[in-house]
Amino acid sequence: MHRFAALSLALALAAPALAQEAAIRKNLAERLPNFPKIDEVIKSPIPGLYEVRVGNEIFYADEQGNHIIDGSLIDTRTRANLTQERIDKLTAIDFAKLPFKDAIVWKSGNGERKMAVFADPNCGYCKRFERDLSEVKNVTVYTFLYPILGPDSIEKSKNIWCAKDRTAAWRDWMLEGSAPTKVMGQCDTAALQRNAEFGRKYRINGTPGIVFEDGKRSPGAMNTAQIEQQLVASRAAAK
Repeated sequence: MHRFAALSLALALAAPALAQEAAIRKNLAERLPNFPKIDEVIKSPIPGLYEVRVGNEIFYADEQGNHIIDGSLIDTRTRANLTQERIDKLTAIDFAKLPFKDAIVWKSGNGERKMAVFADPNCGYCKRFERDLSEVKNVTVYTFLYPILGPDSIEKSKNIWCAKDRTAAWRDWMLEGSAPTKVMGQCDTAALQRNAEFGRKYRINGTPGIVFEDGKRSPGAMNTAQIEQQLVASRAAAK
C-alpha cells in the first residue's frame, strides 16, 4: 500500500509539469512556425519558468509558452551564469570519444599526457600556442584541422591533410612559416568536414579550441606554464 501511495503521489506531482510542457510545445509550434524542433522542456530554477532546449541552444518560456526569452539566466547570489553552465554540460566532450582518426598527431617524450586542439592554419593565436606547446614535455597532441577563418584556411588545411607527412606539413607551417605543397590529384578530405560538424555540435566557436583528458576546455591560447598546469590537473582528474 505504501508503495502504491508513493507512486500515486509521484504521478500527481508529475501531471502538472507534463501538462505545462505540452502547452509550451503546442503554443510555440503554433505561434512560431519557424521555431526549431524542441528537444526538451524542463523546469528552470525560477518558479513558473521553463527551460526550452533546442539542440545545444537554451531558451526560457512561461508555463503556457506565451512568452519566450533568449538570453542568460544569472544567479545574483553567486554571480553564476546558469545558462552557460547548462550549455557547458550539454557540450562537454568525452576525450576518449574524440574522432582521433581525423586528427594530426605528434608527441613529445613518452607522450603519456594527452590533449586535443582544434586549430585553423591561419590563426595567429594558434601559431603562438603551437610554439608554446613545443616546450611542453611528455605530451601527445591531437590536432584537428578546423578552418573557420576563410577560403585560404580551407585550402591550406586540405594541402596539410593531404601531405605525405601531414604532421611535418602542419608543424613546418605553424612553426616555420613553410607553406604546405599544393595538393595534386585526388585526396580524401572528408575529415575536414567531419571536424567542422563536430565543432558546430560542441560549440567550438574559436581557435585554438583546446580539450584536455578530463574534458576540461579552454576557448583560447595558453602559455607553456598554463598548459603544463592544466595537463597535471587534468591527468590527476582523469585517473
